[in-house]
Amino acid sequence: MAKGNSFLSHKLHSLLGLFPIGLFLLFHLTANYQATRGAEAFNTTVGAIESVPILLVVEFVFIYIPILFHAIYGIYIAFQAKQNVGNFGYFRNHMFLWQRVTGIITLIFIVWHVWETRIAKAMGATVDFDMMANIFSSPAMIVFYTIGIISTVFHFSNGIWSFLVHWGITVGPRSQRIATYFTLIVFVVVTYIGLRAMSAFIV
Repeated sequence: MAKGNSFLSHKLHSLLGLFPIGLFLLFHLTANYQATRGAEAFNTTVGAIESVPILLVVEFVFIYIPILFHAIYGIYIAFQAKQNVGNFGYFRNHMFLWQRVTGIITLIFIVWHVWETRIAKAMGATVDFDMMANIFSSPAMIVFYTIGIISTVFHFSNGIWSFLVHWGITVGPRSQRIATYFTLIVFVVVTYIGLRAMSAFIV
């Protein structure tokens, strides 16, 4: 029974990493990318998002609760798993290790980002171009967000590979190799979107 529950939890953890968390990441970075078109375009996008009915309920059901489960179970996996990179230096073993490392970094980054934006909004601040530009006026924050974005996108991209394996979609070596190339492309493209969006706020 315990093994069955663990199996289901692992599958759910993998699924939530893509749906809805991964989809939200793509949506969030794409929305931020509107800043490359100027402050007005970004503020218009934010305004459209903020006008969604029962936005707070939507955020909790489709973002915060899934992230909370994914994070808690992910930490459990990270500290339960046995690392063997020192003995077996295979590519996938390194990816396994970095998936756990970036998971912890990503969690710290998300908590901080939510604090600086959503919690600040709840305390009366306005989420707009000026808020983000103020955040990135600090060189330390530029470095922190750069690491956070790269870490988050890596965790998401490599998580796609894990999802495909855990759900029996890529079974053989050839399909898994193709999935590796695909997730590498995803990592490069989405990282560019995230970093390019960030650079638009650095004025």
